[in-house]
Amino acid sequence: MKVRTLKRHLIESLKSLKRNGWMSLAAISAVAVTLLLVGSFVAMLMNVSKLATDIENDVSVRVYIDLAADDKGQKKLETELNALKTVDKVEFSSRENELKQVVGSYGNEFNLFQGDDNPLYDVFIVNADSPESTAAVAKTSETLENVAKVNYGGATADNLFKTMSTVRNVGVVIIGALVLTAVFLISNTIRITIMSRKTEIEIMKLVGATNWFIRWPFLIEGAMIGFIGSFIPVAFISFLYVTIYDIGTTYLSGTYFALLTPSPFLFQIGSAMLAIGIVIGALGSSISIRRFLKV
Repeated sequence: MKVRTLKRHLIESLKSLKRNGWMSLAAISAVAVTLLLVGSFVAMLMNVSKLATDIENDVSVRVYIDLAADDKGQKKLETELNALKTVDKVEFSSRENELKQVVGSYGNEFNLFQGDDNPLYDVFIVNADSPESTAAVAKTSETLENVAKVNYGGATADNLFKTMSTVRNVGVVIIGALVLTAVFLISNTIRITIMSRKTEIEIMKLVGATNWFIRWPFLIEGAMIGFIGSFIPVAFISFLYVTIYDIGTTYLSGTYFALLTPSPFLFQIGSAMLAIGIVIGALGSSISIRRFLKV
């Protein structure tokens, strides 16, 4: 495309936006509302996914050491656990430390278990290299010598992994549906503006203008509508997310969980929303004008 032709298309697009002011505003509003829903849901889904990953990674296998095992037996067990291919880290927690945790969780009535009366086990806390490997690590650990019992949450942990996977998959489907809805709303809004110029398009066709020569101003107009409409939800979501992040960081302090940091998350989601706005705006225009080119 020649520079002069491109300049003409840009001027025509700007004139059309101004001439059809109310309809352009309606299209921009449609983009803004739809992308606000899309952006909000994407931000929520990505943070749910982040928290889900934190939860999954925090699930560990607790290997209780047999009370009859001596120091040599404990060392051997630790070596065998570290040798497992899917094990990432092994930490030791003594009976005394386990008792302190119980007392801290359930109250001082558990203080009666002191010294030789402590009924708890020494424990190896084993972290798998991936959440999916947790069950396999637990099953293998049960077969090792000097192991009294193994616990990793069993069905509860497995259900957690399945639930988080379902949340991610459903989220992707919903986002896709929202994007399609945006294209539908924008194409219908822009179609109304094109209908008012139906005669103009017919005249251009009759004097020999090509389909692409007619189509380009509408595509650029749709892209402009998408670009302008994207700014509103990007600004709103950025402000809202920073506020939620500050509150969430305070609430989650002292835990292993955290929200996605505003930078570079907001830049990434903002850039994606602007790109989506431009694409669906141009796509909506392309869909709307197709029927009017058949003269």
